[in-house]
Amino acid sequence: MEKQDLLDFLDHWENMELLFHDREQAIIHFPVLMEIALSGNGKLNWRASWAADKINTLIPGIAAPWIDKLVDLLPSLCHPGKKRQFLKLISLYPVPADSAGFLFDFCLERLASPAEEISIKAYSMQILYNISEMEPGLKPELLQILEEENEHHTSAGVLSKAKTLMSRLRKEIKKPPIS
Repeated sequence: MEKQDLLDFLDHWENMELLFHDREQAIIHFPVLMEIALSGNGKLNWRASWAADKINTLIPGIAAPWIDKLVDLLPSLCHPGKKRQFLKLISLYPVPADSAGFLFDFCLERLASPAEEISIKAYSMQILYNISEMEPGLKPELLQILEEENEHHTSAGVLSKAKTLMSRLRKEIKKPPIS
């Protein structure tokens, strides 16, 4: 399937499941889906990112080569669905070391923004936790941030994710360092 054929396919929501129904076809279509997802902020770009996420679930690790590009595009994303899909994919992989500072700030801003969707906040929390795995000195600060979020939000999704991560952080902070 050529790029234009894939764009036509993405234009019809009822076709979407066919993109990731067959593992071999999913592998073949994945690079083109990522090209489409990375190339704009329209409906088809979001649908391509959604399909790419589903393929990544079917074939864990397939999106790894695109994580740096996803991170680079985060500031320019207008479509909340596409932002959600990009953050979800990023949250499933190790944080690129050279992007950790940017991602930390970006995710903190998403978490603090009352306008952001619940899922965007939840994936941002996961990315912040992933960064704290790289930089354990951030764990106490992240715990404090999540405790504050827990006090101010009533959304079940945000509360659930915050409680899960706070529990992990409390256990990790109490552990003596491995020598």
